[in-house]
Amino acid sequence: MPTVDYVRLCFSVSMMFVIAALPSARSANAQPTSPSTVVRDSLHREADVHFQTWRRNYESRTELGDIAAYQKQMRVDFSERIGGIPRPTSLNAKVTGTIQRDGYTVEKVLFESQPQFYVTAGLFLPDPAKFPPPWPAVIVVCGHSAEGKQQLGYQSGTALAALNGLAAMVVDPVGQGERAQMLSSNGKPAMKAGTIEHTVLGTGAILVGWNTARWMIADGMAAIDYLQSRDDIHADQIGCMGNSGGGTQTSYLMALDERIKAAAPSCYITGFKRLLETIGPQDAEQNIFGQIALGMDHADYLMMRAPKPTMMCCATKDFFDIDGAWGSFRDAKRLFQRFGKGRNLELIEVDATHGWHPMIRQASVQFMAQHLAGRLIDVDEPEIETLTVNEMNVTPAGQVMLLPNAVSAFDHIRQESERLAKARHDNPLDADALRRVVRATASIRELSQLPIPVVRQSAEVKIGNLTYQPVQLQIDEDVHLPGLIARPEKSASIKNTVNQNRVTCIALAEGKDAVTGVNQEVEKRVASGETVVVLDLRGTGETMPTGKPWYNERFGANGGNSVLAYLLGKSLVGLRAEDCLVAARWLANLEGVERIQWVTSGELTIPSLHAAALEPQLFESVELRDGIESWTEIVNNPQSTNQVPGIVHGALRSYDIPDLTNLIKDQLTIRKVVSGK
Repeated sequence: MPTVDYVRLCFSVSMMFVIAALPSARSANAQPTSPSTVVRDSLHREADVHFQTWRRNYESRTELGDIAAYQKQMRVDFSERIGGIPRPTSLNAKVTGTIQRDGYTVEKVLFESQPQFYVTAGLFLPDPAKFPPPWPAVIVVCGHSAEGKQQLGYQSGTALAALNGLAAMVVDPVGQGERAQMLSSNGKPAMKAGTIEHTVLGTGAILVGWNTARWMIADGMAAIDYLQSRDDIHADQIGCMGNSGGGTQTSYLMALDERIKAAAPSCYITGFKRLLETIGPQDAEQNIFGQIALGMDHADYLMMRAPKPTMMCCATKDFFDIDGAWGSFRDAKRLFQRFGKGRNLELIEVDATHGWHPMIRQASVQFMAQHLAGRLIDVDEPEIETLTVNEMNVTPAGQVMLLPNAVSAFDHIRQESERLAKARHDNPLDADALRRVVRATASIRELSQLPIPVVRQSAEVKIGNLTYQPVQLQIDEDVHLPGLIARPEKSASIKNTVNQNRVTCIALAEGKDAVTGVNQEVEKRVASGETVVVLDLRGTGETMPTGKPWYNERFGANGGNSVLAYLLGKSLVGLRAEDCLVAARWLANLEGVERIQWVTSGELTIPSLHAAALEPQLFESVELRDGIESWTEIVNNPQSTNQVPGIVHGALRSYDIPDLTNLIKDQLTIRKVVSGK
């Protein structure tokens, strides 16, 4: 049972958060912040500044020349931030089977979007007697169903297009259908949900400066290459449509590939402000590095392709907020109108929840028929006899990774990691240059640019045999780091110990409670003469996020905050490293010492290591517990757990964790290295 004093301590520190959150301590319009949301709230506040900048830039962009320059630059920036878009040297396409249905034929197509990187698709071709070829064509990109192209709704929408005179090619995304990129020993997907594989893939991809969207976009572009290679397809009459995750892919493809004449993204486009206020960030491929800071909102996917025909498909009760959808539509509609093409942007809304409903499928096919074939038709969806899994499978065993010499997306990341490691080895940076690139990559400010914290104290409390001074370091408008200070008694018994005047900060991933009370570490250190501060860095201890974690438990309680920082062009590693530096400098000044001892664990080892490597003069020693040895380990063992909070976009282009340890090897102690798995 906790002691009365310990209960008082928890109440006291929590009340400090409430006091700090009151309007007198923060901006007049700020809402009170709870400890568990301080990280999220601070990132939302920063995002709001970017949203205001986006609005000013949008309103000023009225000249067609400025709009064209903006569209071009956005495409360049988007491509760079996902690591470039690979293009196939040869598709090596082949039809592995044909299925006949009433009113259309299905060809099962296998092609390579990169060498030996196989893509499976079903090409639904109209009845040539009713619709003589060549046909306009549409690619159908799938949402987040494990079945991929085999999902009944995606099959139905693709068949509906063929029944109305459009060749339609439904494509398996990576991680779905026949394209699981990681298999178990029994040949089945190693991860039950393909969308989990998307985000596991994205973890390693971030480290080399890529994004899961890179593969999906490349696959979609290669599918268009294939369609354009066929004599029975109108090469200049290509459309794209898809729902949910397929709506995401459609949004990206229609913004980046000028060959797409008509596009109909469904149940995806809203706006980042409403997204963050409602369900928060989604899958790895739906978060592009720094896009909020760059000024790339959902409306920009529409505006990047203006004034080409585009139809937003929305559902009233979608978790992709309908108000955000209408806001993006209105902004894009105004820009389309600046071209004199306002009617080229449409929106349909169905009274339903998230999904590619029959009404949306019908409207999408009708839109494609109008803009690709020049036919104004009413489309009704008949009862469609969908293909079974065996009928739909393109590969013999139902998985591309069982094909001889198949290469996976995880292989691509490993190959890129190896290439980058060789480049680092062949062109090593000196210590000063390495520090500069680490600072820039992880977005860590110079020590002189970091704030002096506002420190609040509350009444002393006793925990175990020690008396603690509760403190709270306010280092930003709504970021507060709670801590406890324990000092040795001034007595002759410790006056001459080696630890007298030594100051230690313990910041553990488990939170400060892990080393107070029943744990004897603080008591032993204080008994030896040390002054000890136990501190919760942002996202740990009292500030640990609560509730449902971002995406899946395997990505950690701070996964969502990490993704928010990523969308702002930052990293949680960098933000926490700044916490370390602010706290270390404050503590050294408070106690009148030049350097302090720093002890940390788990997901805080990487930011602590960054801080010490950049400002080693602040640290007498650094002890890392239960940290991973290198980021390369995450790449080589991709089924990582709770590694998202500890990664930095593009870090392996310049450095790995051992490069940081080498900068402070004389000050560093590493205890119990853990696996990145």
